[in-house]
Amino acid sequence: MNSFSHVDKSGKAKMVDISEKETQIRLAIAEGFIDLQSKTIELIGKNMMKKGDVLSVAEIAGIQAAKQTSNLIPLCHPILLNKIKVNTSVKKSSIHVKAEVKSIGKTGVEMEALTAVNIALLTIYDMCKAIDKNMVIRDIKLIKKTKVNIEK
Repeated sequence: MNSFSHVDKSGKAKMVDISEKETQIRLAIAEGFIDLQSKTIELIGKNMMKKGDVLSVAEIAGIQAAKQTSNLIPLCHPILLNKIKVNTSVKKSSIHVKAEVKSIGKTGVEMEALTAVNIALLTIYDMCKAIDKNMVIRDIKLIKKTKVNIEK
């Protein structure tokens, strides 16, 4: 038996066959941060950035990104997402992004949650890059992953 699920016997990458897996309720939560200068945080908080409402745009970008994950990551399955929630919160010297993705299916949604966080953070970076040259995106990680059997 091959110990790597995404590699065939000859060592080539392959998409995992999930057809025989049980349908379950899948949930994943991911988070990440972007460190910004205090002036940038202040402008974002007052909604005074030239490119518009940074936090709302980042949240929408994260939602859109989660829906496109299988187009971006070659071995991800295209899956129906039942819930995508992306929240941003302003901290003293950073913005925290948290994404929650839920599906009823045969494969997990952690890549969708991580993609949502990454793109939301990159959107913040893009919208602030003209005034803040010291931004740092950091600590992107999966913080929760669950699967629950569906009662028959």
